[in-house]
Amino acid sequence: MPRRKLIAANWKMYKTPAEARTFVDAFLPLVAGHTRDEIALFPSPVLLPAVVEALRGSQIAVGAQNIHFAEEGAYTGETSVWQVRAVGGTHTLIGHSERRQYFAETDEIVNKKLHTALKHGLVPVVCIGEVLGEREAGKTESVLRRQVTGGFAGVTGLAAEVVASIVIAYEPVWAIGTGRTATPQIAVDAHKIVRAEVAKLFGDAVAAGMRILYGGSVKPDNATALMSQDEIDGALVGGASLKPDSFAAIVKY
Repeated sequence: MPRRKLIAANWKMYKTPAEARTFVDAFLPLVAGHTRDEIALFPSPVLLPAVVEALRGSQIAVGAQNIHFAEEGAYTGETSVWQVRAVGGTHTLIGHSERRQYFAETDEIVNKKLHTALKHGLVPVVCIGEVLGEREAGKTESVLRRQVTGGFAGVTGLAAEVVASIVIAYEPVWAIGTGRTATPQIAVDAHKIVRAEVAKLFGDAVAAGMRILYGGSVKPDNATALMSQDEIDGALVGGASLKPDSFAAIVKY
């Protein structure tokens, strides 16, 4: 069975509730009737209720940009899986490069968050990728393999349908917010490395069905070239997802 692409918008720390509702009002007509791909919006935590409500009745999913690995507790400033689910969130990003870079998230922390998300039925989008220095040093493959094996530790014992819900997002850090984009071939080569590592952990059948997204300065003018590659199962879009027309153009690549 072909993998259904997921086109995801990471709004990062942008938009107010009013701006989020305005976005949805403009975006929905632009993608009306679009069923080829799954679409998901990842707003900041305070926007989750407004976005869920604005999208009610549509097929567009809403997810959190981050969760804590603890179900609850004295973790000021964090968001729990219970809170995400209570307001209607169904997905979560885990281990985004900015979380790794600015908040010192390790593969171990990513792994703990993944287990929590899976336990509570959130669809996890696990982000991996190399920084410029690692790519220039020829370490891309070893970095990706380490992030997959470390981030997925202990998942092999879970039920097959649970493992199948995992989404991976490959984001070359050197191409995020820099205007530099990995060529389709660079992205495909990285996705093949990741899929091969998933096959080692879970077997060929699981690897063949797992969606691997590309994230890194995806824009309307490069979306078609990227999304036409068999190895690329969708996109995690940053800046270009902040405007309804540009994100809709990516969705309809």
